Amino acid sequence: SVQNLFNLGHRDAEPLLDYATANDIAFIPWFPLGTGRLAQAGGPLDGLATKRGVSPSQLALAWLLKRSPVLLPIPGTSSVDHLADNVAAADLELTDDEFTELTAAV
Repeated sequence: SVQNLFNLGHRDAEPLLDYATANDIAFIPWFPLGTGRLAQAGGPLDGLATKRGVSPSQLALAWLLKRSPVLLPIPGTSSVDHLADNVAAADLELTDDEFTELTAAV
């Protein structure tokens, strides 16, 4: 597996992720929520989160899961509610348009 800084707001490792994806190598992104910046109310994901009725952190995690099947985000959690929010992101399916909108938002 590979571990590297990667999230919606930090995508410098995209060439490495593309290689990992092509070669079926697990990629564990550091700071999958951008140290919380992506999950903040009023942040760059807030509009679509409100529209979808989900949290910004769920969108950030759903974006990672759609970006590549080899990405294995392990977000930190400080409460049972936060854990439930993170787990629910696995069931959130982004449309291609939403994925593109999120990619451009940051």
